[in-house]
Amino acid sequence: MKIAFVANRTEEALESLRVLEARYGNVPPGEAEAIVALGGDGFMLATQHRFMNSGIPVYGMNKGTVGFLMNEYREDDLVERLGQAVSHVIQPLVMIATDADGREHRHKAINEVSMLRQSYQAASLKISIDGKVRLERLIGDGILVSTPAGSTAYNLSAHGPILPLDAPLLALTPISPFRPRRWRGALIPSKSKVEIEINNPQKRPVNAVADHFEVKSVTRVVVREDPDSKGIILFDPDHNWDERILAEQFEY
Repeated sequence: MKIAFVANRTEEALESLRVLEARYGNVPPGEAEAIVALGGDGFMLATQHRFMNSGIPVYGMNKGTVGFLMNEYREDDLVERLGQAVSHVIQPLVMIATDADGREHRHKAINEVSMLRQSYQAASLKISIDGKVRLERLIGDGILVSTPAGSTAYNLSAHGPILPLDAPLLALTPISPFRPRRWRGALIPSKSKVEIEINNPQKRPVNAVADHFEVKSVTRVVVREDPDSKGIILFDPDHNWDERILAEQFEY
């Protein structure tokens, strides 16, 4: 099997890269049957962004911290593990953010699009789904739109729901909501278009973030699934995504 190795720029990941290159070789990504990413969840996201729509599956081995998107690091039997791995398709979001100067910014998000207050002033947001206003004013630290792939990341920390990877849903989760106090978010169809407008952006400035792409001082953000993009992620069959999702929900 032709394998392309990519590694995070940490000493531990780079040392593992040298060991695995010597053992299995290392072809350019464009010639590879599989890409093996050495790092943590953040590096997996960056690798998925880099090879989006290439059709080449990415298999991560954990050389980071949490490693929810990664498999266990082992140097033996890598070709066999790749041959037996279970693949999942990742469908990213596209964020279209308009800033205070009227400029439009487009970025993709595999995990989530989040909107966060920029100052001591709470954010005030108007939320529309498919052109219909659903919430005139959400006051709090912000809001995020999460994919199933991102539902165990920032979304979970904000008390959002965990979604199976193949669920045709997005999680709309408030971040430290102040008003309405009892609103805990919503599950919406993955084909929905979410539009978030900032109420009084001069007084209550807000930043928008798609994974690691940030746009400052936005006035309006549109989020929807990107039908023209997809990535492929591989997991060991004894510790696949569905099992991880179930295990996460029963942790206490």
